[in-house]
Amino acid sequence: MAAAMNDVAARQAVARAFKFTPFGDLLLAYIALFKPAQRALSMMRLTKMLDELLEDIQNAEITRNGNTYAAPQGYWQQAIEQMLMSRDNLSLPLKSHGYLYEIIISYSNKAEAKAEKQSEQGRKYGNFHTAETKPVNHIVKAGEMVKTEKSVMPQNVKDTLKKRNW
Repeated sequence: MAAAMNDVAARQAVARAFKFTPFGDLLLAYIALFKPAQRALSMMRLTKMLDELLEDIQNAEITRNGNTYAAPQGYWQQAIEQMLMSRDNLSLPLKSHGYLYEIIISYSNKAEAKAEKQSEQGRKYGNFHTAETKPVNHIVKAGEMVKTEKSVMPQNVKDTLKKRNW
């Protein structure tokens, strides 16, 4: 009875992996990195590991060492692909999601640093702003500077310029 319950739970976890992410196949390949060399991964462990990941993937953030980091699905997919490509350099079977989380944290930190740099550039150049503050429907390359609307020159300034023939 317990084995049947584990199988049902495992099938449900796998179904959730495919339902909630566009990279369910990568998640299953990643979970295979936890499989001991001489035996199969238990259905209970498979279910537990997928549920842990799916919760964080759905929340689009991870918490590690008391800090919370952005973790959109793209980060998860890239990090899992990176781990699968470097499988030969990993100490298998994996024991935790620690390495995966560290890769995602590095992506999050890089994105945050890039956003901060763009924000600093925006302050430095006054009436310019970066692509991040443009409306969503306007496609601008990251870091591209876009001039905002000009403000109307006050009438007294115009009068002064006319008097001086500028």
